[in-house]
Amino acid sequence: MQTAQAHKIDVPAYNAEVARETDAVYKKLKNQYSQENWEEIAPYIFEINRLKKEKNAAILAHNYMTPDVFFGVGDIIGDSLMLAQKAAQSTADIIVQGGVHFMAETSKILCPEKKILMPDMKAGCSLADAITGADIRALKEKYPGIPVVSYVNTTADVKAESDVCCTSSNALKIVNALGAQGHDTIIMTPDKYLAQNVAAQTDVNIIIWDGACEVHERFSAQDVKDMRAQHPDVFVLAHPECPPEVIAESDYAGSTAQMDTYIKENQPKMAMLMTECSMSDNIAANNPDVHMVGTCQMCPHMKRITLPKILHALQTEQPEVLVDPKIIPRARQAVERMLELS
Repeated sequence: MQTAQAHKIDVPAYNAEVARETDAVYKKLKNQYSQENWEEIAPYIFEINRLKKEKNAAILAHNYMTPDVFFGVGDIIGDSLMLAQKAAQSTADIIVQGGVHFMAETSKILCPEKKILMPDMKAGCSLADAITGADIRALKEKYPGIPVVSYVNTTADVKAESDVCCTSSNALKIVNALGAQGHDTIIMTPDKYLAQNVAAQTDVNIIIWDGACEVHERFSAQDVKDMRAQHPDVFVLAHPECPPEVIAESDYAGSTAQMDTYIKENQPKMAMLMTECSMSDNIAANNPDVHMVGTCQMCPHMKRITLPKILHALQTEQPEVLVDPKIIPRARQAVERMLELS
């Protein structure tokens, strides 16, 4: 047996059974992991998948998870809101969140009857940390009657105090829908760049909160120009959390799900993603004919979620994410209103 020192947990040695059970995944990832590296990883994948069946558990793997987590143990994969929605539809009793803490809270909001496990409670988010429920209440006092639209990348408390949530893919729809209802001004929190990018596409006046994703704000328009100088035919896709000047230099802007879909459907010969590193790795594994190039920005919080930590969470059924039952209905209402408006 091999032992993971961080949590002192045992996994089986790499053997014929482990190799057989993980072979399909390795074939997909052989360009990203050496055989030696895979022999260290595969036993964790084998044991996690075995334990999932035993405990009727499902693992949510966000698009920013590393390929070993994303392809090796992820049962539900995609963007943050979709993960929570599918978790609610799942028959699993236990949900392990491969992502960051606010995502686990969203899962708890949408399926409060399930046990939600967070492999590392320190996996946070600069956006979620940028605003609190008290901040939303203060905004409402300062701007009475103006609806508050909060990104899903926020805590349960913030969602509960907001009028409606939004995602990076439907933010413009939500703002325009509120505009059609007679609101000529809205408050948008917490991502200033998402709000600025939406403001450039709507007549609705947007009051912008000063928050940002620590990954996406590192990208610059010069990054795109430099890459085009090396690869004139590169197709650049940027996340709406990037600064507006990055969006302006890109060929396409969309959420993680939208970028993934675009590449699957259009198969550009060469592509560059202005988003978190691991998504490029995952897209490359799914689209071998697309050559992924470009700068790499890594989210330190996402990288806290590892196979050993996932296994430990499954074995111990800890740490569990809990949300105040008084907050859950109000937070869910903001999510449900988003679904209605979009």
